[in-house]
Amino acid sequence: MDYIIDAKNKRLGRVASEIAVILQGKKHPQYEPRLPGTDRVIVKNVKQTTLSGKKTLQKIYYHHSGPLGHLKEEKFKDVFQKSPAWVLRHAVNSMLPKNRLRSKRMIRLIIEK
Repeated sequence: MDYIIDAKNKRLGRVASEIAVILQGKKHPQYEPRLPGTDRVIVKNVKQTTLSGKKTLQKIYYHHSGPLGHLKEEKFKDVFQKSPAWVLRHAVNSMLPKNRLRSKRMIRLIIEK
């Protein structure tokens, strides 16, 4: 089953948690934790999602390039301007269980511009 979610004027975390529940298959009475599920999620208007408070200025994404002292950081505002789809995908990916099914579930997330 396909779920179409309009993210316009919705909070990023609320949308991401709703998507994570659907991708796990918890909306079906035949929910089985060991199976990846079959539902697809199509998200529209990702550019118009919002964050509450001052998070657009204060939220920071970190990643490490490997060598000592090479911790990189980017502000949410800059990352969101570059790729709002990545921000949503990252939020959903972090909310899914960390197991072998996560990549199979993330394939079923489709983000439209």
